[in-house]
Amino acid sequence: MPRQTPLSDLRNIGIIAHVDAGKTTTTERLLYYTGRKHTIVDVHETKDLKSSTTTDYMEQEQKRGITIQSAAVSVTWRGKKINVIDTPGHVDFTIEVNRSLRVLDGAVVVFDGVAGVEPQSETNWRLADNYDVPRICYVNKMDRSGANFRRCVDMIRTRLGARPLPVMVPIGSEDNFRGMVDLVEMKALVWTADDRDAKPEVWEITDDLAAKLNLSVKEDLDNIASIPELRAELIDTCLEQDDAAMEVYLETGEEPSADVLRACLRKGTIAGAFNPVLCGSSYKNKGPVQVLDAVVDYLPAPTDVAAIKTVDQDGNPNGERMSSDDEPFSALAFKVINDTYGSLTFIRVYSGVLTKGMSVMNSTRGKREKIGRMVEMFANQPHPLEEARAGDIVALVSLTETDTGDTLCDAAHPVILERMRFPEPVISVSVEPKTRGEQEKFSIALGKMVRADPSLRLETDRETGQTILRGMGELHLEVTLDRMRTEFGVEGNMGKPQVAYRETITKPVEYTYTHKKQTGGSGQFAEVKIIFEPRERGEGFEFKDETVGGSVPREYVPSVGKGLELQKEEGVMAGYPTVDFRARLVDGKYHDVDSNALTFEIAAKACFREALKLASPILLEPVMKVEVVTPEDYLGDVIGDINRRRGMVNGQLERGANIAVEAHVPLNEMFGYIGQLRGMTSGRASYTMEFSHYEPVPRNVADEIVAGRNAKAA
Repeated sequence: MPRQTPLSDLRNIGIIAHVDAGKTTTTERLLYYTGRKHTIVDVHETKDLKSSTTTDYMEQEQKRGITIQSAAVSVTWRGKKINVIDTPGHVDFTIEVNRSLRVLDGAVVVFDGVAGVEPQSETNWRLADNYDVPRICYVNKMDRSGANFRRCVDMIRTRLGARPLPVMVPIGSEDNFRGMVDLVEMKALVWTADDRDAKPEVWEITDDLAAKLNLSVKEDLDNIASIPELRAELIDTCLEQDDAAMEVYLETGEEPSADVLRACLRKGTIAGAFNPVLCGSSYKNKGPVQVLDAVVDYLPAPTDVAAIKTVDQDGNPNGERMSSDDEPFSALAFKVINDTYGSLTFIRVYSGVLTKGMSVMNSTRGKREKIGRMVEMFANQPHPLEEARAGDIVALVSLTETDTGDTLCDAAHPVILERMRFPEPVISVSVEPKTRGEQEKFSIALGKMVRADPSLRLETDRETGQTILRGMGELHLEVTLDRMRTEFGVEGNMGKPQVAYRETITKPVEYTYTHKKQTGGSGQFAEVKIIFEPRERGEGFEFKDETVGGSVPREYVPSVGKGLELQKEEGVMAGYPTVDFRARLVDGKYHDVDSNALTFEIAAKACFREALKLASPILLEPVMKVEVVTPEDYLGDVIGDINRRRGMVNGQLERGANIAVEAHVPLNEMFGYIGQLRGMTSGRASYTMEFSHYEPVPRNVADEIVAGRNAKAA
């Protein structure tokens, strides 16, 4: 079957933002204006569970009014096919943004016109930087009280370190938001009504534009007055991308045409030289059509971005694979979900053609997969496909060997595509089925949830035998259990949240341990001399072999490393994993008969246990970056409460009529915070939280934690 959509007419984009900036509302409008939907459902209308937006179709999303799981939809605009992924904005579900950005070619970053750049905006922006994803910015909610376009643009510049380039200027704001000036066409788009089918009137930009629209607020008048300056900035910045056009402009003084500006905007956006900034109010139906135009005009097709990197088994770059149907097949599995149709594995096809019935190689695991059903998902609605080509995002039904991050490829031309990086969980709870008889069903469902979400971890507590589920936050774990109820029909109980503490050492120590055992017949013997040294925070564990003269035979050295890898998961203070240290094997002894790989592994484990007690071990705790947005009346109470929680206030920012307090607070002090915050602020404050770094626990607190762990073990 020939290709239906030319590769150059394809756009794979994500909608990313902080929670409640309007991503899902914007996506609903994109679907309506492209003809994929004939009605619009707003997020606030879904909490009775009687209706849902297209992309927030899960019960948990409808009840909470937030996006939890990224959802894919496809639309067509001006002859271009746009695959859109609507991603969550809540920090607990950052994994969804992470894996979506990994396979997308461009993104629309939505900002709340009142709040501007919020904590999760920064996190998502950094993720997009990691994957070199070109972005356009959309300042939404310009109709809200306190909306300020220029402040938002300044925050994009200062807080994100970006180069925002306004291509639109709002006309009015708050209740008097009437439209926007298109700086590329130099026309004013003015709406006289808010309904979904209202079309903007196109006005010339005249000196009396503000007077005609009865604008009187200073910020609104300043925006209109800044049009000549912003137009000049747009022309200068765009022409940096085109020497020939710059030369013509300098020689003749004639402004470049709109087509030349659009071509330059496209080139600069794809290169990451700047980020075009649009504005609007998706809820009031002003702006989404202009976002669609900008996606087509400025964001890249698969052919415009760099070829996907390939790596060896150790993750080292070893080549690349071009985005083309003519290359051998390769695809990256970026998401697995449990669906009524079975497990769905979402893949981005980077090269070649995949057809139904084909046998492919999972090169990450060295396994074969047979391709059965293949579907294109429209949120939760599958549409059967016979084939998928380079640039396509599709779902494969019931693959058994493929997990998130795995590469599928042509067995005759195997490659491994650059893998994704997943965050470490920072919180854990014990989980168990509500009824004993459902233990097996519960375990199977839990296993499927963990397979689908790489930011979840499943462990068994060696002392208590309890099942421990680890994740990114209280909401993340709560939603996971609730989804098991709706997706697998099994209910569970959740214990009190536990913090994922870590241990580390603070001084170097050299230790020699001899493992010697004689029980008749051949004995056991191994001696290791290891120097343990602290490393910088976040550098992890490193093992080095520095033996000389064969004091430890080459074939036994990996066993020493393996013993340390295993033993470091159980620290010497309170049994938490030990991090950020280096182990240098400098000497040892062996016996021709009594030594083997196992004896050296045992010796390494024992050496770790004994040596680390002498290396002044300390406990580390996860510290969260917290932002509390509160009315000024409650500012003193909020800051006092943060201080009582061992927090450190880093700064305050104006957020419209509210104050945003930025702080670092230990995770252990943040459990149940939302209830107390609402109580002290009459329900008017809110907060967001994300993992920042690990930090030493104060001695008195550490003593309590160690005593508690020891009592539990006893």
